[in-house]
Amino acid sequence: MAEPLGALTRTHTCGALRPEDVGADVVLLGWVHRVRDLGGLLFVDVRDRAGITQIVFDKDDEALMAKAKRLRSEYVVGVEGRVRRRSPDTVNPKLATGEVEVVVRRLTLLNEAKTPPFPVADETPVSEDVRLKYRYLDLRRPNLQANIGLRHRVTTVVRRFFDANGFWEIETPILTKSTPEGARDYLVPSRVHPGEFYALPQSPQLFKQILMIGGVDRYVQICRCFRDEDLRADRQPEFTQVDVEMSFARPDTVFGIIEPLMREVFGVVGREIAIPFPRLPYAEAIATYGSDKPDLRCGMPIQDLREVFRESGFRVFREIVAGGGTVRGFVVTNAGGYSRSEVDGMVDQAKQMGAAGLVWARRAADGTITSSIMKALGDEGVRQMLDAAGAGNGDLLLVAAGEPDPTSKLLGQLRLNLARQKGLLDANQYAFTWVVDFPLLEWDPTERRYVSMHHPFTSPSDEDLGRLEAEPGAVRAKAYDLVLNGSEVAGGSIRIHDAELQRRIFSLLNISPEEATLRFGFFLEALEYGTPPHGGIAIGLDRLCAILAGESSIREVIAFPKTANAVDLMSDAPSPVDSKQLRELHITIKK
Repeated sequence: MAEPLGALTRTHTCGALRPEDVGADVVLLGWVHRVRDLGGLLFVDVRDRAGITQIVFDKDDEALMAKAKRLRSEYVVGVEGRVRRRSPDTVNPKLATGEVEVVVRRLTLLNEAKTPPFPVADETPVSEDVRLKYRYLDLRRPNLQANIGLRHRVTTVVRRFFDANGFWEIETPILTKSTPEGARDYLVPSRVHPGEFYALPQSPQLFKQILMIGGVDRYVQICRCFRDEDLRADRQPEFTQVDVEMSFARPDTVFGIIEPLMREVFGVVGREIAIPFPRLPYAEAIATYGSDKPDLRCGMPIQDLREVFRESGFRVFREIVAGGGTVRGFVVTNAGGYSRSEVDGMVDQAKQMGAAGLVWARRAADGTITSSIMKALGDEGVRQMLDAAGAGNGDLLLVAAGEPDPTSKLLGQLRLNLARQKGLLDANQYAFTWVVDFPLLEWDPTERRYVSMHHPFTSPSDEDLGRLEAEPGAVRAKAYDLVLNGSEVAGGSIRIHDAELQRRIFSLLNISPEEATLRFGFFLEALEYGTPPHGGIAIGLDRLCAILAGESSIREVIAFPKTANAVDLMSDAPSPVDSKQLRELHITIKK
């Protein structure tokens, strides 16, 4: 039976005691981590979020020993006792408190616990579904507690940094207007306005721009956002971003804030980050790495090899080049000694990714040349191809041909697969880059219209304004993404601050004037009251914390995440609601 806490007051956390505390009378409160019964002595590890302390029960106190023998894993206890030094042969160097222990004189059993469905005391692998169902137990495990503590320290640094740089933290509405453009909104029915709905914000985009119109000048918010997206492995229907907006900003203004912020954030885990970060135009990122989120840690840039094949004896590639296509490839260093079956495996990988085929050539360590197209190109032609790509002795060259972007994207996927296989993606290396000069619009063949590559409030490049209606697909945006190790950790843009230009963009997106007024009328009107040039960025806090913690999934740094199916297994949400609630909301469920 549980005993009351009463006047029992903690004097130290379970991670605080050190040799200098020897002889002190202390009170510890926490959970039973492990129990070791050695007959004459009973050792119990007591845990709280700060650490673990070993406590000792002596057989001479029979009543206390009898009570202690009831203890089981995850019981909640209060302990009063005296600190003593452990003998040299029993010191535990793995614990910060490992040089001392507490000899117990009084034990309060604050609560019992059922046997947990998985061990809390260690990191034994447990299925994610079980961990999420019993998240309150999972949260007690050391690794997850460390991740949640890291997230707290990161957000503390973020708030201090922005305050020191003149930003105001302002909350924007959670119940807002549905303005669908991109992911689906989560809708909230209004009881007092039958048939009408609020939407949960996909981001505070319009509100933070209105704050700039309102003269706030510099805004920041650590905010929750909601997107009803199709199921994806590492996305959450609700997520957290650090939302930033500045008046009178150019891209350099934003970079000048975010780069030193990143330096301070990575200081939380003791890592030094060199700034400024390199900048990579979107077109170059696609051509050179096959992705607008390039992982720069492994090198192996994709190279243009068209000139080798323009007059080549290899008819397939020659005709592709003549027809306006491309030939591209990348060098895998120290792979010239791969067996034929290993090389064939790479060709099979490429075919599984959609390639019609993959050409390879290599130089052995002694300079001997072999290639899958040796007969077509001849020894000299293969040598020219290897030389053009900069492949040395012991290197392997992989080559594909076709339309420029699909070819680079295919090679980019293959490049990353090989980098993982060869262990070239060092988890302790952080390679930042800004990807800039994105296209403003991209063609959606399904909807047969242009859609915004970022969002419809992104400003076109000043140099491309005259091409908006004539060549919309060629217009560049004042948009930028911050990419780290192949992940987009932040994205932003300079915004449109002119109402007429905003209407032109809506028109290009096939949003009629009537629809624009219906969906964005309040914002268009606000733009007409002296809007300053402004821009900003949103940092994905979940993704950034996952990288800092060395985790592959953002669920490992979120206290209460949902599954890939957008289900909360612990609270069993979403779930049906009472018919009375539906009637009050004027909603009928169709079977």
